Amino acid sequence: MKARRPKVTSHTVALRAGVSRTTVSFVLNDRAAGIPEETRARVLRAAAELGYVPSAAARTLASGQTRTLGMVVCHARHLLTDAFLPQAVYGLTQVAKGRGYRVLVEPLEDVRAPNAYQELVRAKQIDGLLVLNPRADDRRLPELIDEGFPVVTIGRPPGGHGASLDVDNVAAAHAATQHLLSLGHRRVAHMGYGSPRFTTVAERLSGYRAALEEAGAPVDDGLVCFANYSADSGAAAMRDLLARGGTRPPGFTALFCGNDTVAIGAMSALREAGVRVPDDVAVVGFDDVPMAAHAAPPLTTIRSPLLPMAVAAAHLLVDLVEGREVAEVSTQLATELVVRSSCGARATGVATAPVRTEDRAPAVRAPGRNPT
Repeated sequence: MKARRPKVTSHTVALRAGVSRTTVSFVLNDRAAGIPEETRARVLRAAAELGYVPSAAARTLASGQTRTLGMVVCHARHLLTDAFLPQAVYGLTQVAKGRGYRVLVEPLEDVRAPNAYQELVRAKQIDGLLVLNPRADDRRLPELIDEGFPVVTIGRPPGGHGASLDVDNVAAAHAATQHLLSLGHRRVAHMGYGSPRFTTVAERLSGYRAALEEAGAPVDDGLVCFANYSADSGAAAMRDLLARGGTRPPGFTALFCGNDTVAIGAMSALREAGVRVPDDVAVVGFDDVPMAAHAAPPLTTIRSPLLPMAVAAAHLLVDLVEGREVAEVSTQLATELVVRSSCGARATGVATAPVRTEDRAPAVRAPGRNPT
């Protein structure tokens, strides 16, 4: 049997390089300030020749860092239903891998709990935190930000300060609703994709209401309902909304949904009730997830730069962790209105300028602030 090769340790490297183990630790953990360049090169050469790879535990002890980034989602069930999460996880893990970090995904069922972030942050499991779609009633997150812990949110952070990336949800929802109004609809319903406690849900509801008010269209809270991220919850919310009217066709002719997943569920429930899309009810979603183009009918939606946003948030978080000079930043990325057949624009031949249909020309950006 082949003899097992002796384990290479930092002590082995120190002997080969003719230096102390402390010097090896400093060089291999990027803390070599004050160490002569010739010594540093000798240590790196010895480590390479011996094939030495410091353990994660050793790196943590030497540097005080775990080289781990945490990503928090506010409910575990969102991992099963939220179409944005896979893109966020992919973007974060790709950036983290490229910059020498690992990723820990952690669902928190109640961000209001006194120890909501304690296990992750206080126990030194992570060096920085990315939070998706924070809740307005999260009081612990602003405390972490105020303490200087590296935090980036996708969505407006509670408390209104800190590093964040998002789209202009109010302006984009306004554009989606305005598109339906431009097609002649006056009774426009809205389905939030989750509880309005989530800042993004509340902002999209605000943009919907603002567009109706500006157009002088009815603002009827009886036409507003809330789903719970999944397509099934969108279907259930639509059944409840239809039941409120008690008539067919329903008391609305258009529907703006807070995300595509619940929109697809809503369209399914409309079909079950014998309500035709877009003939009886025009539908617009939000995000332009991959399944939107393949819905029945294909879904008109606001295209949100989900993956670029996740990648940018990950780079920003690593910069914060590594102590780079980053001013408090709130960046908003551009959105586009992509017109497909679920809104009826193509089928009815209604002019939709300045919006362009996807198969004829690039979609225009929804109004809003330019990225900073």
